Amino acid sequence: MHPHPDDSTGARVARARKTRRLTQRGLATRASVSYSTVTKVEQGAIAASPAVLGALARALSIPVTELTGQPYMDDLRADQVDGLIQPLREALDLYDVGADPEVRPRSVAELHAESERLCAAARRAELRQVTAALPGLLTELTAAAHEADSELAWKALAASYRTGHDVAAKFGMLDLCTIALERMEWASVRASDPIGSAVRQCMRGLVYLRGGDYRTGLRLVQSGMRTVEQADPGVEREVVTGRLHLGAAVLYARAGDDRADEHLAEAERYAAKTGEQQTVRWLCFGPKNVAVHRVSAYAERDRYAEAVEAASKMSASGLPASRVAHHHAEVARAQMVIGRNDDAFGSLKLARSVAPQQTRLHPLVRETFAGLEAAKRRLPDSFLSFGAWLKN
Repeated sequence: MHPHPDDSTGARVARARKTRRLTQRGLATRASVSYSTVTKVEQGAIAASPAVLGALARALSIPVTELTGQPYMDDLRADQVDGLIQPLREALDLYDVGADPEVRPRSVAELHAESERLCAAARRAELRQVTAALPGLLTELTAAAHEADSELAWKALAASYRTGHDVAAKFGMLDLCTIALERMEWASVRASDPIGSAVRQCMRGLVYLRGGDYRTGLRLVQSGMRTVEQADPGVEREVVTGRLHLGAAVLYARAGDDRADEHLAEAERYAAKTGEQQTVRWLCFGPKNVAVHRVSAYAERDRYAEAVEAASKMSASGLPASRVAHHHAEVARAQMVIGRNDDAFGSLKLARSVAPQQTRLHPLVRETFAGLEAAKRRLPDSFLSFGAWLKN
């Protein structure tokens, strides 16, 4: 089934523009986007890039998710995830009322182990399972942290709030992302954990990246860099610092600023020291992830041929499924833009094979698929089947 034309990104842009009583040329001027891009996006002739969507959303004073149509509630209902969101919201809300006398939490050690398990599952993009288990864990950890008031309990609670952010981001619920990160900072302060606070600033910067506010995102990442300097020297500090440089690289790239390359070089320097790391604060960092971000930084600056070439020279195998699927989605868009539509469709299928639920809910995947449809080139029969899977 093909998406209804009134439910496309282009149609949403047109509706929002008309609500603001702007002409296409007026929107283009306000967003610093070419007039031809605005008209083609509204007509569905081209797929809007994340940077274009961010610029249009800011010019229209609306969230990017209003243009992408997130969260995709029909898909969440089909996957039986929608009913799991409210318990997560409630668990995030009841953070400061002390221990619930009716809750008898497991030991802090057991809860910490469960927190680590869910963090790892989120990296594998097991979104439904994580969302189902997380509210109960947060309830227990909240009680345990208030009762034990131990560093380990607060750290485990902060890490679980971060997992809440991760699943909310995959579902396109940016308001829930913000709430989860506020709770993460609250718990990190009680754990006297500058590393946790720095990770939170990095994640917060990426929320602003998705919202198209790159300047604020960079300010948050820079704040994280100052915070991580308060941590003791060691691999944790190096991994988090390297990840902050990767965050800065993507933010600069999305803004079209070549200072992205300086931060990639810094991240590469840290990665050479840390090697491949995936369990340090459940951050994926190392030479492979730097290479993945280099591909992303090329694509964000519309250097699509360089992005495809860089991707052809590296392998994302061994990285978490969530990161690998996102990488294949970014490569697919770059391949589509330079006219390699068969390869682009192949990359979309790779993303689906690695992390099907995440891929189905990814706005970049949907925009790329729409662009391939608009190209009207001869593609294999399985192309239509992919479209039906994406929308059903």
